[in-house]
Amino acid sequence: MEQMEVISWKALDALKHAATHIEEVFGDLDTNEQMAVFCSVEEDFLELYYSELEGNYIRRFEDEEEMRKYIAQRRTEFGDNEFDAEDYYSDESNFAEEDDDYTGYKIKDDDEDDDF
Repeated sequence: MEQMEVISWKALDALKHAATHIEEVFGDLDTNEQMAVFCSVEEDFLELYYSELEGNYIRRFEDEEEMRKYIAQRRTEFGDNEFDAEDYYSDESNFAEEDDDYTGYKIKDDDEDDDF
């Protein structure tokens, strides 16, 4: 395994767009402030790590088996080990209507002016 620090996200994006296959993506820069993309470019197996808080890097693996080991490690780091989006959205109990009682709830405060 080799690792190289990268300053620009543009370099990571260029490799991501050149990838012949994207294996897994963990995290989201909008919500997690970090993201790991596991992909292959021709015969190279890579992890592209984006971070707003730490250094960004490119990690090159010797073979696909070594990459899969790090995918499992990232899955636990990002907390994605038991979550399956397809199961979540197909389970209707996740979208059950709630019977909230909003009696007496007012958006307007009595102290506010009516003039704008």
